[in-house]
Amino acid sequence: MATLSIIGSSSLITYAVFQNIQTSPEIRPLFYLSFSDLLLGICWLIEALLYGTSAANKDIICYNLQAVGQIFYISSFLYTVNYIWYLYTELRMKHNQSGQNTSPLVIDYTCRVNQMAVLMSSLIPLLLMIPVFCLGNISECFRNFSQSHRCILMLSPPSAMAELLPSASTSVCRTLYFYGVTIFLASFLFSLLTIVVLLVQAQTLYKRFMKSTGFMGSEQWTVVHIVEQRVRFYPVAFLCCWGPAAILMIIKLTKPQDTKLHNAFYVLQALTAASQGLLNCGVYGWTQHKFHQLKQEAHRDADTQTPLLCSQKRLYSKGLEPLQPTCAFAATSSSVL
Repeated sequence: MATLSIIGSSSLITYAVFQNIQTSPEIRPLFYLSFSDLLLGICWLIEALLYGTSAANKDIICYNLQAVGQIFYISSFLYTVNYIWYLYTELRMKHNQSGQNTSPLVIDYTCRVNQMAVLMSSLIPLLLMIPVFCLGNISECFRNFSQSHRCILMLSPPSAMAELLPSASTSVCRTLYFYGVTIFLASFLFSLLTIVVLLVQAQTLYKRFMKSTGFMGSEQWTVVHIVEQRVRFYPVAFLCCWGPAAILMIIKLTKPQDTKLHNAFYVLQALTAASQGLLNCGVYGWTQHKFHQLKQEAHRDADTQTPLLCSQKRLYSKGLEPLQPTCAFAATSSSVL
């Protein structure tokens, strides 16, 4: 699954680089998300390969690889939220521009917020994991880390090494373990709730935007129906990837002795979480490919300036003036959601 995830995420990165669109505002968040998925898949693959070897300092490498992996999947959570946020803000600006009430200062402020969000999506996970690297290595929490499949499991508890460490070090390692579980669950729940709220808001805004143009025929209602389907699919895809891992963490905290249930969810988590790069390739990559096609059509269209207006050409060409371009997703509206 890690190999398939690497193939999926690297295919998006390769496509963006060869098309020379990785720096465009509408592609950049997906490019960062795919890059984070790629690094996470590489970490998982190295852990799996390392587990079957007898390398020197194997315990230290396994411990630090898991900490690095935690940085990447928290970063992946935040980049997914950042991607949805871009879609929502761009749609909101398009709606405001249709009423000619969006000033250049508002657009510039939104651009800066989006750029800051991209930076923080990488910086926050790194800062959160500094205690795990520093205190964990100082207290030698990596002792016996490669035994009992702990090298290839997410957030392994420190119980197996309790007898090998001084009591003070054991206390630190247990604290770091619960700290890692808390960070994972908090970031997962925050990301899921934020995605759901933003997509529901975007769906409502899109319906209002459609109705503001006048009469809606069957073609326009079909587009709204497609938007509603994608609003449901995005959070479901995120939940399918990381839901089993979150449930596993909760079960390990509430039922630490139920090893059979743990093993079942470990298998399920390995099949879902490790496939994020592949799933994101299908869910978000296909959408962005459509964005790219709409972007090319927009350059050939002398009467419109955005893919939204291209896709609704017959509807808007009669009554709307061209909109001013914005900093972020020029391709955001109907194809996005």
